[in-house]
Amino acid sequence: MKKIFKIEKIVSLIFVAVLVLSSCTNDLDITPQDDQDLLGEEFFADETAYQRLLAGVYANLSLTGVDGAGSSNIQGLDAGTSQFGRVLLYLQTLSADQMIWSYENDPGTREIQRNIWNADDPIVLGMWGRSHVSIAFANNFLRETTDEKLNSRNVSDATKSEIVQYRAEARLLRAMSYYYMMDLFGQANFVTEEDPLNSQPQVYNRQQLFDFIEAELKAIEEDLAEPKANEHGRADKGVAWTILSKIYLNAEVYIGQPKYTECLEYTKKIIGGGYALADNYLHNFMADNNTNSATNEIIFPLISDGAFTQNYGPTTVMINGSVGSIEVNGTALGVSESGWGGALRLRKQFVELFDASIFNSDTRNTIISGSRNLEITDISDKDQGYILEKYSNATSTGSFGVDQTFVDTDFPLFRLADIYLMYVEAHLRGGAGADPVDAVNYMNALRTRANNPQDNLTLTDLTLDFIIDERARELHWEAHRRQDLIRFGRFTGGAYNWAWKGNGSNGISIPSYRKLYPIPSASLASNPNLSQNDGY
Repeated sequence: MKKIFKIEKIVSLIFVAVLVLSSCTNDLDITPQDDQDLLGEEFFADETAYQRLLAGVYANLSLTGVDGAGSSNIQGLDAGTSQFGRVLLYLQTLSADQMIWSYENDPGTREIQRNIWNADDPIVLGMWGRSHVSIAFANNFLRETTDEKLNSRNVSDATKSEIVQYRAEARLLRAMSYYYMMDLFGQANFVTEEDPLNSQPQVYNRQQLFDFIEAELKAIEEDLAEPKANEHGRADKGVAWTILSKIYLNAEVYIGQPKYTECLEYTKKIIGGGYALADNYLHNFMADNNTNSATNEIIFPLISDGAFTQNYGPTTVMINGSVGSIEVNGTALGVSESGWGGALRLRKQFVELFDASIFNSDTRNTIISGSRNLEITDISDKDQGYILEKYSNATSTGSFGVDQTFVDTDFPLFRLADIYLMYVEAHLRGGAGADPVDAVNYMNALRTRANNPQDNLTLTDLTLDFIIDERARELHWEAHRRQDLIRFGRFTGGAYNWAWKGNGSNGISIPSYRKLYPIPSASLASNPNLSQNDGY
């Protein structure tokens, strides 16, 4: 069993039926409770309750309900369309040029991977709903840990001191939810712990969300643990700095203003924070990435554990889905022999990024071609298209996760390699404060770690075209690609097409409004302050 922040112990206490479809107000104003009303005042008689309540805020990033991996606490959505990491993966990766999902009868997947989604798509609703539930859980934690409430409960000074950090973490997780809402939807219902329960939420646009996230993360910085000093699975200063780096790198998209200098400021903080590249690239994607050399690289994971935090999250999906219909390679990946029978394959354009001979021994190239055709002309034909073995339920020491379906592999939401690439890109885009020598060294470090013979790059090799391709090679299937393509002006329009983009087998142009997802119809109807994004 993993020694992690034990979110499993709190799940039965705070995971309640959240009626996301019924009211946007209910999305946000949740007082978590179970059938025994365990969150009454008696719940706080034991001061360990505050850490357990915080664990529930984290749990919402991994789990979907109280009755096992297949349950959902969001009415109208199943576990497959409401697990945070999974819907994030779908919206950021399945919508772009790397991944194909074979089973298009699964709700919402056909529309997402063909770029024909609408406001009734369950995956879009799942992301909107799960993000707002995260915000609600964080708000509830903050309401229960005010000075007034702590004093009324005679909480000890020692626990009060710990709660300062807990509150900072809750605020960080809330800010992270708003970050993804800003990126994916361009707006969000906005509620903090200061707002009265059951009030009609106001709506923040991208500029307002950007300003809030920036100010909030800076305000809590000193109360967070130092980088790498917190328990596995809990946030620290490195996570706050990463989100700040992300919003600054994408600021031209979000608010129409370049903030590359600011991006460099925070990427430098992370690089100087004690992180280091994993010894082996694939350690980041193995069942023991909570204990192997990946612990030096991963800044923030989404927890997956085959014994206690079972979920249909991104690593369970990708590992079972990577078992080929022809190869039947599940045993090597630590899952059942046939896995999910060829659920996931690769789009042609991603495969071509590894075509050059220098990538033959590159450890990031886990593509399996075998007797397969590169082209996918029929998505339902699971024998078409190459497959990938990036993620695994095997460990770096030769053993396997404890379960053959629900994997032990944490999802690396943020890791140092991304920070290196962000540093270089921000420099190339004109940010001040970068050292060109460092930029070259960071890229060569990634190439050396990948066993790529071209690890002697020079500054002239570093172009924006090179960076977008190298980001794909380094960070594929890590829920970054849509955001990257938008930032590089390649997601919409027809300048860059990929297989099945826009519902054409060879790819066709898609309109610019698809840079944002629609506001779900059910949520739109429940809050008159919301307005539908253009084009939907």
